Amino acid sequence: MPANKEPTNEKMDAISLLKADHRKVEDLFEKFESARSGKEKIAQQICMELMIHATIEEEIFYPACTGKIEDAELIQEAYVEHDSAKVLISEIMNGGADDEFYDAKVKVLSEMIKHHVKEEEMRAEGLFAEAKDAGLDMDALGEQMSARKEELMTEYKSGLPTPQTRSFKGTELEHGEPVKQAA
Repeated sequence: MPANKEPTNEKMDAISLLKADHRKVEDLFEKFESARSGKEKIAQQICMELMIHATIEEEIFYPACTGKIEDAELIQEAYVEHDSAKVLISEIMNGGADDEFYDAKVKVLSEMIKHHVKEEEMRAEGLFAEAKDAGLDMDALGEQMSARKEELMTEYKSGLPTPQTRSFKGTELEHGEPVKQAA
């Protein structure tokens, strides 16, 4: 399969699918860094890929791991890392390349995602290794996640929804307005 070609009919287990997503986003971050123009389009694609990836992990993969892996904190940390990324995704989606901090936000998002990926993919202690050791049916999870990913790709073609956080309780903004909570 060519490096930039996405698998279409090829069945992937859950971890292969998630790792493929990780590689795709890493490539997009590299494109963003080296781009002289079109950065906003690349950033929007990064945001879409990350939103889809986070959704399939949060709806399918993490719940499947809950109560089955040894280190339960890995899942809690993953949710918080996703929520932190969603804050930046929201900022990027609502901004533009002419915003003073636009490139910095994409750069920090890239660094956060690199950290998250490293923790998930660590050979012995990572979430993926623990999920394998727990004996989860990776093929069945991969099918579920792939189907949901296709649904989300179709749904998000008309635009990304506002990212919703699961672990953040909210704080007061500088102007005293409360942050809206996800239902």
